[in-house]
Amino acid sequence: MDRSTNLDIEELKMTREQYILATQQNNLPRAENAQLYPVGIYGWRKRCLYFFVLLLLVTMIVNLAMTIWILKVMNFTVDSPLVLQSDRNVTVNARNHMGQLTGQLTVGADAVEAQCKRFEVRASEDGRVLFSADEDEITIGAEKLKVTGTEGAVFGHSVETPHIRAEPSQDLRLESPTRSLIMEAPRGVQVSAAAGDFKATCRKELHLQSTEGEIFLNADTIRLGNLPTGSFASSPSSSNAQQTVYELCVCPNGKLYLSPAGVGSTCQSSSNICLWS
Repeated sequence: MDRSTNLDIEELKMTREQYILATQQNNLPRAENAQLYPVGIYGWRKRCLYFFVLLLLVTMIVNLAMTIWILKVMNFTVDSPLVLQSDRNVTVNARNHMGQLTGQLTVGADAVEAQCKRFEVRASEDGRVLFSADEDEITIGAEKLKVTGTEGAVFGHSVETPHIRAEPSQDLRLESPTRSLIMEAPRGVQVSAAAGDFKATCRKELHLQSTEGEIFLNADTIRLGNLPTGSFASSPSSSNAQQTVYELCVCPNGKLYLSPAGVGSTCQSSSNICLWS
């Protein structure tokens, strides 16, 4: 009983305290005729805000106008190419993720310079490499290389090619204006004229030499023009005018000459011409 009585007393105290607090709040004086202040920006602050908004709007309009003008001057359109202009030069740099320069293209008034590890020019249709250059070699992948200069192409060292051919209806000429022209091949050199003549002309001697084989001339007619004519030491000079048949003779040094034909060989009797050579 004592315990339940104590709980009831505590509940009564708590109820009394709550009642007192509620009564005190209801008895608080209320402010009469309270003034309400509107919240906002007025005066010079409002004018400054409008000025900054107007300045921002003008700046946006000027930037838009400048952008349109630059696009018009530089011809930035969908169909036209990109045009970069400069009074001195135009330089395009390429850098890696570390900021190091990996490639550079400079277009100047005197030259176009490209600095890179490998330079390539590709075809627009199939992407085939038309020209490539690096430190080791230069490769030309076009079907035809045409040099139209009057002096042709000048190479400081050797040129390797399996085939040299002139254009249709044009002559092919190999010439060395001041030095010798040498054609060498370990398995033979073949010169053929299928539908024309083969001519070899020189100012001095024309040498045909075979170290281990023979020189073979195969033709229906072999003509040797302007050969000197030997004569008998005892024969008058008037007899040569009536001579129509001659014998081909060879001097010990290889020189050819003609000797008037007789019943037998007359080379020995007219060999005095060999003493003049």
